[in-house]
Amino acid sequence: MLQGFYVELKRLAALLVLALLGGWILKAWLPVLLLVLVVYIGLCLWQMYRLHRWLETDRKGAPPEASGLWGDIFDAIYHMRRQQKREKQALQAVIHRVQETTSALKDGVILLDWRGYLDWWNPAAQRLLGFYNSDQGQSIINFIRHPRFVEYFEAGAYSDPLDIPSPRFAHKRLQFQITRFGKNERLIVVRDITRLHHLEQMRKDFVANVSHELRTPLTVIAGYLETMADNNTLPAWDKPLSQMQQHARRMSLLINDLIVLSKLETADTMFNQGPLTLAPVLQTIRAEAQVLAQEKQQSLSLDCPAGLQVMGNGKELHSAFSNLVVNAIKYTPAGGKVNIRSWRSGPSVYVSVSDNGPGFEAKHIPHLTERFYRVDPSRNSGTGGTGLGLAIVKHVLLRHDAELQIESVPGQGSVFTCILPASDPHQPGSSQSLPAR
Repeated sequence: MLQGFYVELKRLAALLVLALLGGWILKAWLPVLLLVLVVYIGLCLWQMYRLHRWLETDRKGAPPEASGLWGDIFDAIYHMRRQQKREKQALQAVIHRVQETTSALKDGVILLDWRGYLDWWNPAAQRLLGFYNSDQGQSIINFIRHPRFVEYFEAGAYSDPLDIPSPRFAHKRLQFQITRFGKNERLIVVRDITRLHHLEQMRKDFVANVSHELRTPLTVIAGYLETMADNNTLPAWDKPLSQMQQHARRMSLLINDLIVLSKLETADTMFNQGPLTLAPVLQTIRAEAQVLAQEKQQSLSLDCPAGLQVMGNGKELHSAFSNLVVNAIKYTPAGGKVNIRSWRSGPSVYVSVSDNGPGFEAKHIPHLTERFYRVDPSRNSGTGGTGLGLAIVKHVLLRHDAELQIESVPGQGSVFTCILPASDPHQPGSSQSLPAR
């Protein structure tokens, strides 16, 4: 480009020299100089016209022939256009490849613009949701009107997927996972989970049915064992009968917990939920657990302000809090301390159960709410627990849009804190810290 510029400068200098010579010969400096400048400007305008005509009418052809600066400009633009063309072809190849890949997916893929309007979708999404080409540019809410999806979409919290019935096929179940990208654009992956949903429902029905079917024969067995133990005249049978009664009671507790879990999984989430005053619930739990604490000579304290309310189901929350308190008593040594405390901070209400028991390592925390998970199998079997207490707590809190926070230090104790929405989330609350162990 610089070489062409120097050539153009030499050309202009030569024209000025000729203008000076012509003006000296004709004794008319100014007219000759103006004539030369007009001719030079005319040549530049001609080159500009050729460039414009080439860009407008003959984009694919070679650039016009020119020398000097204009020749360099034509060549630079020509090479830039060829480079742009190659990049465009490469980009189109990538887009085509992506479209081919997404078209082969069994899961639906939907692209939304920043407004939440349909921009593109693959054949699987068209098959699952019944889109047409004319639907492009329409809001996704117009096609998926389920209240849970509308709430999920507008809330903007997409960390967890959403499972709802298919808006097109009544017998199908779909899972929606939304991811943000670009300038507030959204990618929706739609997965047909009908088979998994049916399998999960079969599992729930199986557990519920088996639990109910086992309850009656176990009650009969326990009754006969109790009768045999009361009328036993052979000392050698005292220990076997006692062990059989102990395990029968444990099986009964296990069946009861399985039935509770089954009800939590199948009942409507908002069933009998409303404003609930915590103090009476926690006082009842403390009174029920006081007998067990006294047997181990433990201190069981309660700190709950009067009038503190949450949105929830009293029976379910009683079950969750009771499981936390009973677990703390079981795993805290004789003479230990268990504290139940509740307070409000902002729009949330906190209910914590702390103890000064043996605690456990942090690696166990993610697994504690799994069914039948044991931190120490030998120790848990000695407590008579079923291994389902924290699973029940987890399901109850999920049904209340609440969460469970667990802290523990080996040798110092543990703190289990339930965070629930207050009955009036707009009413300010006092900020308080977690209870000290």
